[in-house]
Amino acid sequence: MTRSYDVIVVGGGHAGCEAAMAASGMGSHTLLISMDMNGFAKMSCNPAIGGIAKGQIVREIDALGGFTGLVTDACTLQFRMLNRSKGPAMWSPRAQCDKALFSRTWRKVLETRSLLDIYEDLAVEFLFEKGKIAGVRTLTGAIFHSRAVILTAGTFLGGKLFVGQTQFEGGRIGEKASYGITQQLVSMGIPSDRMKTGTPPRIDIRSVPTEKLIRQDGDERPARFSYLPIPSSVQASGNQMPCYIVHTNERVHDILRTGFDRSPLFTGMIHGRGPRYCPSIEDKLRTFSDKDSHLLFLEPEGREINEYYLQGFSSSLPLDVQVEALHAIEGLENAVIYKPAYAVEYDFFDPTYLTASLQSRVVEGLFLAGQVNGTTGYEEAAAQGIIAGVNAHLFISGLDPFVLRRDEAYIGVLIDDLITKGVDEPYRMFTSRAEYRILLRQDDADARLTKRSYEIGLATEDRFRYTEEKYSRISELRELCETVKLSPDIINPLLREKGSSEVSESHKVTDFIGRPELNIDDVLRIVPRGTFDSFLEDSYEAQEIRDAVGIAVKYEGYIERERLQADKVSRLEYVKIPADFDFDSVSSLSIECRQKLKKYKPETIAQASRISGVSPADVSILLVYFGR
Repeated sequence: MTRSYDVIVVGGGHAGCEAAMAASGMGSHTLLISMDMNGFAKMSCNPAIGGIAKGQIVREIDALGGFTGLVTDACTLQFRMLNRSKGPAMWSPRAQCDKALFSRTWRKVLETRSLLDIYEDLAVEFLFEKGKIAGVRTLTGAIFHSRAVILTAGTFLGGKLFVGQTQFEGGRIGEKASYGITQQLVSMGIPSDRMKTGTPPRIDIRSVPTEKLIRQDGDERPARFSYLPIPSSVQASGNQMPCYIVHTNERVHDILRTGFDRSPLFTGMIHGRGPRYCPSIEDKLRTFSDKDSHLLFLEPEGREINEYYLQGFSSSLPLDVQVEALHAIEGLENAVIYKPAYAVEYDFFDPTYLTASLQSRVVEGLFLAGQVNGTTGYEEAAAQGIIAGVNAHLFISGLDPFVLRRDEAYIGVLIDDLITKGVDEPYRMFTSRAEYRILLRQDDADARLTKRSYEIGLATEDRFRYTEEKYSRISELRELCETVKLSPDIINPLLREKGSSEVSESHKVTDFIGRPELNIDDVLRIVPRGTFDSFLEDSYEAQEIRDAVGIAVKYEGYIERERLQADKVSRLEYVKIPADFDFDSVSSLSIECRQKLKKYKPETIAQASRISGVSPADVSILLVYFGR
């Protein structure tokens, strides 16, 4: 069988699903090749979406017109907004999900796309013509031609699983690994290396006395990921499932240490570097040897199943050690496990060989997204997927690539970090990686990104119009708050109640909203009836509008200062460096700078400035050289 497509996506994980929807949604006839049509966007590890910085990424994907947020909302078991006690730049949405429903929902989404075909098979070989990508051959002998291919193979390239001294091939337990593609790309000049990740045991919750554990519930009034006016499953039902907290102890640690001599991490069987910020339990004992206890979470994997995920207990230790240590945890003495913990080692490619569009600098028409670029996490993968899908379509259409700056999105930070700094361990997004956190909040990604996405043909007109109307309402409320004044007799009782200094004359509503002791709801509800009534509905959408104005007023100075800083730096993004520029011709650059610039081939002065080894003096020389 031979067929031709505009874009081919290899891999049906989180990156592949978003890539396929983006490319086909923009008008490219797209083929998605997946080994398992019942496992789209499978939650191989934690059955949750979002978290610190990751939640911001998902909201950005939604603002662009992606689907991870909508699918998550349809499958939510519990929702929490993390870091509410901190400033809004740190607020991060997170949802526990029904993992089986998540994959089924993604399949339904994919199968509704008219320009998207799905083929269940294993891609074993890329086809090339004159150094450019030309298509894919599968295990069954099918040949698909295309000018753009997006590789999103996750942990399946050369995947190897470890439980103690037992090792076997696979990308996930029960699913076979893929061979051949890594060797092809390496032979063409794209460096590859190995990384490691892992997953904890799954537990039958019926064997656990949950009434004796610390219970963790979702938010009383849960939010959602999508900006569209579609209630999430828990918003609609009001039915959230709890998580539970347990702790390790010194006896647990002693048992775990008895297996260190059979741990593939410590015996040299695993060569790949694991994620520093999500270590296995044996890594924790080595790194934090002074701690006598570690926090663990029992998290539901589905509404109609008994399987729970033991967050924080990832391991590659032998099965007998895992079980004995598990039973030494208070509350889990009789726990029955469905699956053991295991480690996965797999191939990835050096992301510094990519452009900002995620296209290979070595093979024209080849795009890479997800864990094959050295990242970890569903959210990071989905973000790369949507950008790769957009840019594959733009590439075959002969249009300029779509690139997000560091001050526009966490997605921009993620991709810029990958292509300018590379990775020596699985990359995970944190708020601390972004210089402009207060500009990249989870509440306003639609303001930052939806118009841009609509202009390139990704976000739908309905989404764009809805966003325009929403921010028109926000502007209207802000203007009212700047206009209406409150007299002392109206505002002082509230000020006394909240411990804020009283006033002797009338002030604008914004003056009071800006006070740290007050929030916008407190203030608007004491204004005489009629003024703000249309904004005081007890609905999710009305609350979003009020919160947007409250944040804008309260943090106005910080936002403006960060915007000025970002504008100053972003000017360097517009100073382009020709792809074939000879850096050795600029002898005034330091030797290290020239070596790094030749290796990473930055596309702009701004990218060059973020490469380790390129000094401010080198940047100044480049600016002078390019006439700026």
